[in-house]
Amino acid sequence: MEIQNTYIQSNTWDFYGRNEELENVKSILSRGRWFFLKITGRRRIGKTTLVQKAIQQVEHSKTFYMQVPDADAAGVVLAANRYFELFLLDQKVKSLAELASVLMGLVREGYVVSIDEFQYFNRKPLFSFCSFLQAEIDLISQEKNNQMGGLIVLGSIQSEMNALLDNRLAPLYNRVTDEMLINHLDLASVKVLMDNHGGFEPYRMLFLWNLFEGVPKFYRDAFEQGVLGADREALLEALFFRSSSPLKSEAENWFLHDLKGKYDTLLQYLAKNPGANYGDLSAAGSSTSDDVKQLGGYLAHLEKKLGMIVKKQPIFGKSTARTSRYYLADNFLKSWLFALKHPVQAQNFRVKEELIKQANEALETIEGHSLELMTAQLFQELSRKGVKGYDLQYQVQGYWDRMNREIDLIALMKNEIWFVSCKRNPEKQLSVMPELFANATYFMENHKQFQELNRVYVCISPYFNLEQRTKIHNMGGKAISISELVQEL
Repeated sequence: MEIQNTYIQSNTWDFYGRNEELENVKSILSRGRWFFLKITGRRRIGKTTLVQKAIQQVEHSKTFYMQVPDADAAGVVLAANRYFELFLLDQKVKSLAELASVLMGLVREGYVVSIDEFQYFNRKPLFSFCSFLQAEIDLISQEKNNQMGGLIVLGSIQSEMNALLDNRLAPLYNRVTDEMLINHLDLASVKVLMDNHGGFEPYRMLFLWNLFEGVPKFYRDAFEQGVLGADREALLEALFFRSSSPLKSEAENWFLHDLKGKYDTLLQYLAKNPGANYGDLSAAGSSTSDDVKQLGGYLAHLEKKLGMIVKKQPIFGKSTARTSRYYLADNFLKSWLFALKHPVQAQNFRVKEELIKQANEALETIEGHSLELMTAQLFQELSRKGVKGYDLQYQVQGYWDRMNREIDLIALMKNEIWFVSCKRNPEKQLSVMPELFANATYFMENHKQFQELNRVYVCISPYFNLEQRTKIHNMGGKAISISELVQEL
């Protein structure tokens, strides 16, 4: 039973998801005593909006916000003075030491002080600010003042935030009183968002999630351009191919900004070749140096420090295995590098409509891999909600072995093991089912610990008609559409 596309279009933007996080921030703000809250999460994920919403709901009147620029000490001081003017505060500083003193003075007066892009203080020209701030925090934490406010620091590079606040040798170590990691919106929230702005349709949800995943800012950009409910090419034109398009420089100005051109070749190769292994990358010469021996270091930095790629091993494989495969971690970056970057940059030389069509077709190509990720997330959300039939015990994406036998997804449910095929085009499911059966049999023969579980062969596509469902059933499989999974959320 497919969900019918019935909805009421909303003309206003709401605050989607984040209810638990919102209540946590409100609770911290309402304590009436000193707090030091660390909030991390990728850029555009909604960290600042979350804080603003919490402050509004607790009706806190004394607030100050500043965003740290990617600059030297003089640039930071200049930016801070501009923010003081913006918030009508009679303050002016000349150094990082004075900045720390003034900010904590505001906290003493009951202000909630928010510092965005705090990770830039991990850079050598700015690092002294952390020592100045530590001295102020150590003084203020000993004071008894029921009207005192607090400090919120927000950062988009978690490794650098950890270096500033969690490293035992860092000045601010052990000063944080609370911390939060803001992740993507869950798919249940994306479904509500779609219901309010354009209506739910499974292929459209896959298209939007492949582009935006759970980043609320991107959905809001589409809403403000009036294209969240438009067709694919109209949305791409409005968001990427106009002179005023809000997202055409997003990846370069924000996501890739901190890399300063480093790793571009490696990231571009992974966008075009998802699942490449170490040997593939070495053979392609995709490191940013002629010395391919540095490739391991580049991969480790992108994975562990920046969180821009993910490494996946064969099921039960060792983490050090050279058979590991690498993928871009962020849907927007993947879509930009694979499908959008070059068409957007070629606007002055080719017909725009042809470039939009080319970008749209390229996005359809990578939506198959995104469908695997979406399915895995849906299984997890359904299991967390306690939905009957989705008692997830363990899940493996992209199983393969040394012979390159592949299964899109393996899910251990209660008393069952699901072997899952994910295909954007449901017609392709019939042709891959014999291979799915063969690979599942091989898997069971080599993993005896699962022999007592009942095997279920599952085909996942955005939509199935009755004929497709019947054919899959007759072959021994179970067809489940994205519509059905979303309906259970």
